Order: sequence, then structure tokens, then C-alpha cells
Amino acid sequence: MRVTVETDGDGLARIRMCRGSGNAIDLAMARALLDAARECERTRARAVLLTGHGHSFCVGGDLKEFAALSGERGERLAAHLADVTDALHGALRILAGLDAPLVVAAQGAVAGAGLGLVAAADVSLAAADAGFTAAYTAIGYTPDAGVSWSLPRLIGPRRAVDLLLTNRRVTAAEALGMGLVSRVVEPERLHEEAVRTAGALARGATEAYGTTRRLVGRALTAGLDEHLDAEARLLAEAAVSAEGREGVAAFLGGRRPDFAGPGPARPDAG
Repeated sequence: MRVTVETDGDGLARIRMCRGSGNAIDLAMARALLDAARECERTRARAVLLTGHGHSFCVGGDLKEFAALSGERGERLAAHLADVTDALHGALRILAGLDAPLVVAAQGAVAGAGLGLVAAADVSLAAADAGFTAAYTAIGYTPDAGVSWSLPRLIGPRRAVDLLLTNRRVTAAEALGMGLVSRVVEPERLHEEAVRTAGALARGATEAYGTTRRLVGRALTAGLDEHLDAEARLLAEAAVSAEGREGVAAFLGGRRPDFAGPGPARPDAG
């Protein structure tokens, strides 16, 4: 089994990549990630934690599989890569569309599509021994997994192009400094801290998280007037929602809010 997914009583869905050889993504694994994302959507997960089993989080695509399909003119490989990216990108689209925040915990080698998975996270934790590299152009390939979209937004276009063209290895400390990851923790604490972080989010205001994610995602392309109007409209909707009423009541009552079982999702942020 290349990917497992389990959901606990708080609504925390734990997706774990567990394929040998650095969790390299072959077609079967890409499809398994898509199935896992669909399961998170089906169960209405309140938060998602993505991890990779073993010494490395994810080293990107399975180059051995790709080489075996290259042939003389590469028609089989081109079709195969279309299938891989279709599944992998489908998983990313589903996870991005959930209200549930995505937490990623990365250790060891992170390359290619693995970098895309880290960059897709709302909260990304890296072990102090993690190393990040784009790797695509080093083998004559171009980016996938949203890397050419997410990196410029996280670290700026100049740094993104630098990493994509030079393929230099970025340490966890450097990744933190440039905004690629949210936090760096000692390797022995990575799993514990990731579960703690994702678990706290799973007990939080899921609908408000989803709206906030969409607002931030659209802030780079929306005009200020449009964005201020969206904030005002969505804040008013949040205030009268079950989550909003519970949050204020809990604050005024000096107790911890219980956001479990919110009502229907509000309209998409716009």
C-alpha cells in the first residue's frame, strides 16, 4: 500500500505516503493520493495531516518508472506522465478546495513534486535535517505539482526562478527564512508537533478556516476595493454562522469553544 488515510474522532485525516525509495511518486501512488484526497472530501475532514514514512518525505517522481517507458520517441512516457499529473493535480485541487487546513510534516529529502506538496500546505513543518531542491531542470524536465505557481507566491519570483534553474539544495533553516516552511523542529519531535498542530486545527472553526484560506489565496489577484468588500461580506456571514455564535459565546463565557459539527458551508469567498 503506497498511501494510507485514517480519520480520528476529531475529524483529523492523516494521509501517509509509505512507499519505499523515498516515497517516489509513480502512477499508482499518484492515484492513491487522489483517492486519499477524495476520502478527506467524502468524510468532511476538519484538518488534514500529510506525512511521508521513512527517511525522506518525498523525492518526487519515480524516474525508474519514467525511464522504462521512454522508448525511442517517448509516446508512452508522455501519456504516462499525463496520467500521473492528472491524478496528482486532482489530489491537490481537492485538498485546496476543502475548508480543512492542510498541515505537512517533511523530513529528509524533499524534491520535485515533494516540494509541491510542501508548498501546498497551509502550515508546513520541517525537520531540522530536511533538505529541499526543485530537481526538475537538472534532468531536463519542467515543474509539476503546482511548484511553478506556489513557489513564487511563497518566496517571490526571483528566488523561485533561482531554485528552479539552479536546483541548489536549501536547508530547513534557509527554507524557514525564505518562507517556504512555517516552522523547523528537531527530527525526533516532528511527528509529535505535526499531530499537535493538525489536531488543534481539527478542533477549530473549520468554515472560518476555509473562508480565510480562500481570501488569502485571492488577495494576490484581487483589487483592494474588491477584497475589502469580500472581507466585509464574509465577516458578516461568519458572525451569524453557528461557528461565529459559538465562538463569541465561548469567549464571553470564559470557556473553550466547541466548533464540532458546524452547519452548511458558507458561499465561496469572492
